[in-house]
Amino acid sequence: MKKIILTIVISLISIYSFSQTQYDMNQEENDKFKLADKELNSTYQKILKEYKTYTAFLKNLKISQNIWIKFRDAEMKTKYPDRGAGYYGSVQPMCWSIHLTQLTNERTNDLKIWLTGIEEGSVCSGSVNIK
Repeated sequence: MKKIILTIVISLISIYSFSQTQYDMNQEENDKFKLADKELNSTYQKILKEYKTYTAFLKNLKISQNIWIKFRDAEMKTKYPDRGAGYYGSVQPMCWSIHLTQLTNERTNDLKIWLTGIEEGSVCSGSVNIK
């Protein structure tokens, strides 16, 4: 009998200590997005600093980033169009954040080429610095 009670107590403790509510999962994914957005902004600021003398490039980078933000927002509305309250359920904020994080990470990776540079000899380096 003691073994059964002990097993039940351990099971209950493990269930409650490792479970997450949907709210917790939504918050966790939103926090991941915030980190991704922070990295994107940091990468963007580093590029602005490193290329500060290339005014034509910076002008176009700023235009590109503004267009990307509009694209990102439109992409999110395409994936999750407004269909009324509750349509996607309580999981929707988590899914929204996951997709937003993915798009943000992709943009960050695209921008990082201006920080890492391109191998010497590339004839298509454009405005990217040579390593």
